[in-house]
Amino acid sequence: MKFQISTTGMKRVTISSGEGARGCLWEVMKGKGSARRFSYRSVLPTVLILGVISPFLFIHTAFLTLDSTSLCSSLGAAAECIRWRLGPTLFGGSESSPELREELLRALMEAMAVDGRAGVEGDPGSFKELVMDVTSNRQDIKGFAFKTKLMLMKMEHKVQLARHEELVYRHFASYGIPKSMHCLSLRLAEEYSINYLARAPLPPPESVSRLADPSYFHLALLTDNILAASVVISSALKNSAYPEKMVFHLLTDKKTYAPMHAWFALNPVAPAVMEVKGLHQVDWPHQVNVGVKEMLEIHRSTWHHYYYNSLQERKLDDFEEGDLNRRLDALSPSSLSLLNHLRIYLPELFPDLDKIVFLDDDVVVQHDLSTLWELDLNGKVIGAVVNSGRGQGESERNECLPGRKYGDYLNFSNSLVSSEFEYDDCSWLYGMNVFDLQAWRRTSITKKYHYWLELNLNSDFTLWCPGALPPALLAFEGHVHPIDPSWHMAGLGQQPLRIAWKTLEAAAVIHFSGPAKPWLDIGFPELRGLWNAYVNFSNDFIRKCDIIE
Repeated sequence: MKFQISTTGMKRVTISSGEGARGCLWEVMKGKGSARRFSYRSVLPTVLILGVISPFLFIHTAFLTLDSTSLCSSLGAAAECIRWRLGPTLFGGSESSPELREELLRALMEAMAVDGRAGVEGDPGSFKELVMDVTSNRQDIKGFAFKTKLMLMKMEHKVQLARHEELVYRHFASYGIPKSMHCLSLRLAEEYSINYLARAPLPPPESVSRLADPSYFHLALLTDNILAASVVISSALKNSAYPEKMVFHLLTDKKTYAPMHAWFALNPVAPAVMEVKGLHQVDWPHQVNVGVKEMLEIHRSTWHHYYYNSLQERKLDDFEEGDLNRRLDALSPSSLSLLNHLRIYLPELFPDLDKIVFLDDDVVVQHDLSTLWELDLNGKVIGAVVNSGRGQGESERNECLPGRKYGDYLNFSNSLVSSEFEYDDCSWLYGMNVFDLQAWRRTSITKKYHYWLELNLNSDFTLWCPGALPPALLAFEGHVHPIDPSWHMAGLGQQPLRIAWKTLEAAAVIHFSGPAKPWLDIGFPELRGLWNAYVNFSNDFIRKCDIIE
């Protein structure tokens, strides 16, 4: 079907609906008078597309023109600005782009050099407000740069404040004891009172002689956490090459003694030997009893002074993120725990032992520890991993792990500290240590520990932050033998580790030091499996208290 329109002396236009017009192609055909033919199927879509695009091009061009008036004073300059804004795609060149970029860079550098809000009123709260402010007030590039800086500063402040709040909330969450763990303690206490098997002597009479036998491997654990203690002992047994040679000495407080005893009486650790003792069963000499009470009182006074004077009266905005993290770590619940500080009295707690391995209750043993008894401490009192990452041997300065120098724990602005210790010396780790108790008894380490506690008290608690490690660094100075870092990896409860998984698995002992304990909801899920592997989830008490993986 064809329609032809023609007049004399004019071109003839033929509109065809034949097969040749399919495909929506422009078709130009020669006819009489040089006529051309166009396909109506091509005309209609093209017109529709142009109708849709044209308004957008018009609006975009108009907006850019209006937005450029503050930058370009003349019509020619305005055209040049629009040419730059639309870019080389539309205009085929960008001769003025380098000049505008240089102007923008100068404005940004000037804004960066000015502190705070100098020279600018108000600050946009969002990108939308920034665009509205710049377009409505027709600000120049300098004004735009300052406004952008203020907006970013405001957002950065909000992010920093949110991070600080997260640290504080995590700190408070670390104080909590899960309901399931309360349940476990109560059920075991009840079992202790009604079930004679739960009151069976630990160790049994035939194994009592091993408690002081130096040919066995002795491990000490001071805790009131039943579930955590079970994981430490279970992991040490499972990964030991000689479980029959192991003797565990567990010391707990009076209120936890009954449920702790019930757990290990009903879940024996054979072929190893297990001793569970409460503080009320320890036969303290009078002078030791007095020293323990004074020590605990000073530690608690340090904690309260530090909390009220250093944190409660200051805003979160006043702290750098790393500084706040260290301060909150110092105020951990363990800083108030007697069991946490009693490690300084290990020679008195175990008078019949010559050597012992001390384990915190938030560790998991991944490899055999028996070779620690063969370790030569070279006359030193304590074997510990030094926070240097250099391997076995003395560490060099400035190679400590971040936040692990003496200066991060002690106040070197006080001459009492700076006159005797070096700021850049690397600290060592508590949590998995070998103690030569014979060598310890030949020193005055415990006496020196109390000496520094008294100095800190008389110095208005300004010598160090709360915690068990700072005074121990001072008391054990010169008595520490560095051991290979693969023995002990700490910090798993502080933040997600940025280390290779193989390195983590190679550590003999992993330590969940920090607030994110694996038994808490705030523990890191990617690491919790390392701890859960040693929880007996099939145990009746565990199941009834809804302790789940």
